[in-house]
Amino acid sequence: MPREYYFVSDLHFGGDGSLQICDFTEEFVGFLRQLAERDGDTELIIAGDTFGFWELTTVQGTEQLDEIIKYHTVIFEQLRLTGERINITMMVGNHDYDLACYPEFADKLKSYNIKLDTSLALVRTLGDRKIWIEHGQQNDPYNAATDYGNIHAQPAGFFITETLVAGASKHSVFGASDWLKDIRSVDVRQIPDWLVSNYFYNEMNLFLRWLLVPFLLLLTVTALALAAQLLEYVGVFDVNILLENPAIRWLGLFGDILRWILTASMAVWFFIFAVSLPLYFVYRDIRRTLRRMQIYPAYKSAPTNEANNNYLVRARRVFAENPAVCVYIFGHTHDAFLVEENGRAIINTGTWLKILKRVSVRFGLLPAVYYPIFRLNYFRIYAKAEKICIEYVEIPKVPKEKLTLLQRFLILGRKPELGKAIPGETIL
Repeated sequence: MPREYYFVSDLHFGGDGSLQICDFTEEFVGFLRQLAERDGDTELIIAGDTFGFWELTTVQGTEQLDEIIKYHTVIFEQLRLTGERINITMMVGNHDYDLACYPEFADKLKSYNIKLDTSLALVRTLGDRKIWIEHGQQNDPYNAATDYGNIHAQPAGFFITETLVAGASKHSVFGASDWLKDIRSVDVRQIPDWLVSNYFYNEMNLFLRWLLVPFLLLLTVTALALAAQLLEYVGVFDVNILLENPAIRWLGLFGDILRWILTASMAVWFFIFAVSLPLYFVYRDIRRTLRRMQIYPAYKSAPTNEANNNYLVRARRVFAENPAVCVYIFGHTHDAFLVEENGRAIINTGTWLKILKRVSVRFGLLPAVYYPIFRLNYFRIYAKAEKICIEYVEIPKVPKEKLTLLQRFLILGRKPELGKAIPGETIL
């Protein structure tokens, strides 16, 4: 029985077109080489969604794995070498659900010293304590297979992924950049907002974008000027200090342009306001419907909170039914965290995919900016002096993509939340 265990999940190798590109090949190979220096008392458990079979629509069946290996030979060769030194176990996730449906996958993976275990839950032992490991898809109604192991029992998530993610990757080559391929890095409830953001910052005609920017940037000033005009019109008192401000006159031509923009913007926004009044009740009803469906407002809180709460409930049930279990591990939601409760730990292994975090703009009514980050990580669990030690390690990585000058200006001084803080060491 191994004396130490390493855990990662949600690597998502594979997919159509540019989804085959792995952003973290160097880091993952380095991690595997590090493990190759361990001994036979070590086990690496990849807790599901190693592959993006759902995103790979060009081939079917076991040929999907052959296609992925073709693009990631460096990684698979290192898996083979590392597997000669330690045990490597691969679990089934929802995106590589096919692994549970075709027995031939086990032989293909075995040639790279990977043991495929299609169980929905694994249990590992350290002394008299136990670790419970799941990918988590069976606790997600959108991604749970109704007849596990049946290739024809694909859940709703399969059709969503095949249509949205794989389809977006195929069409990303037609964009101004290949931003569409990053659709799997966005929470599904934020996709409409993300599409608007990328249209504005990447696809919109450059002249049109820069024509709109000052109107949207000056929205607050425009609202104040419009309110001042209305107060003057109804004869309350003259507070029109914005358009006739001496500071604007002092700016000369630039001041004239600014005054013109404010005047034109007031006319436009007054029209929009007038038109929007009868539409407000429709909007309110749509918003109520989206809130009931837990789609709106996804960006006002961490989008994975509710999903994670479901897994906290699941973990507590496992603990209650299995007193020897002291650690519950899952992946699936891509939100790495560690929660300690009553001397036990609940762990989410996160993802090695790029993550796009929504950052609202500091100025005006412009679309939000989606900030790319990585949180490559692994958990190591071992016994020490009759205690269970959990070690958490993050591997630094900076995305290659850079925000445009406009995007950086609009979120000046703002950075996304990088994720829940996880201690480097936890003792149970």
